Amino acid sequence: MAKLIQKPNALQPGDLVQIVAPASNLKADYLARGVAELAALGFRVKYDPAILEKDRYTAGTDERRRRELMDAFTDPEVKAVWAARGGYGVMRLFGMLDENLLRANPRIFIGYSDMTALQLYFYRRFSWVTFHGPMAAKDLAGGETHYDKTMLLNALTKAEPMGEIVGLGTEMLHRGPTVSGRLLGGCMSLLSAMMGTPDELDTSDAILFLEDTGTRPYQLDRMMQQLKLAGKLQNVRAIVFGEMSNCIQHVEQGYTLQEVLRDLTADLRIPVLFGLRSGHSEIGNLTLPLGVMATLDSERGTVRIDEAAVV
Repeated sequence: MAKLIQKPNALQPGDLVQIVAPASNLKADYLARGVAELAALGFRVKYDPAILEKDRYTAGTDERRRRELMDAFTDPEVKAVWAARGGYGVMRLFGMLDENLLRANPRIFIGYSDMTALQLYFYRRFSWVTFHGPMAAKDLAGGETHYDKTMLLNALTKAEPMGEIVGLGTEMLHRGPTVSGRLLGGCMSLLSAMMGTPDELDTSDAILFLEDTGTRPYQLDRMMQQLKLAGKLQNVRAIVFGEMSNCIQHVEQGYTLQEVLRDLTADLRIPVLFGLRSGHSEIGNLTLPLGVMATLDSERGTVRIDEAAVV
C-alpha cells in the first residue's frame, strides 16, 4: 500500500515563521541577519527570547529546546518552523516530544544537517513532507549568495511541481534509465545515527539524497557499508549525492571523492549523480522537498521535482 503523504500549507506573504534552535547554540549577529533576510523575503518572524542560551554544546537545555519546538508547532499563527542552524542536539529531544500534538499540527519545517533526524521523525511517524534547505542563522544570514532564493520560494509558496533542478557542477557517476521515486534522505551522518531507531529511513523505491560535510572518504565508505548491510540500498531507484563540501582526506591522497563514491555504488546498477548543492554547500544552497515524487534523468544529469510540496 502506497504511503499517504501529508503536505503543509503554502506560505503566503506576511505569514509568521518561527526560528527554532533544537540543536547547537548560535550567535546573536547571525540570528539577526537571518531574521532580516526572512523579513526581506516578505515574512514576519518570531523566535523564543531564550534562543541564544547555551548549555554546553546545545542552544540551552533539552527542556528549553523541547518547549520551543512544541510551541512553534502548536501556535496557530505560525505557518512555518525554520531551523536556525544544525550541529547536535535534536535526537536528545525525541523522548520528550508530544507526538499527538505534533501530528495534529502539520506545517512547513525546513533545515538540514542535524535537522535530518527531525525530518526522519516527521516522515516516519506522520508522513510529512519537509524541506532540506537553507537555515536562518547560517545560509540566510549569509545573504542571497548562500542560498537559491527562487528555488526556496518556489518550494514553499507555490502549490505546483518545482520542475527541473540544475545544480552547478553535477556529474553522473553511473548512468542508467530515467527513474522516478520519492525523494528522501539528508545528511549521511544523521541517517547513520538513526539506524536501529524507530525512525530510521525506509528507502524502498526512493531516489536517495545523501550529503555531508567535513567527512573523510573512509568515513563515507563506512556509512555506505552500513547502509548496504542494513538493506537500505537494496531497493533504491537512484542515488543523488550532494556537494560533499570538505569531504577530502589530504591533497596528496591520490584519488578523488568521486572515484570513491563511484566504486562504492558500482554494484548497485542504478543511476548515481554527484554534486547537487543542497545542505552543506559553499554557495547557492538549493531547497529540496523531501517526501515528494521526483525523476532522475541520467542522460541529462538532472533531477526533476514532479509533485507539489505544499497545498
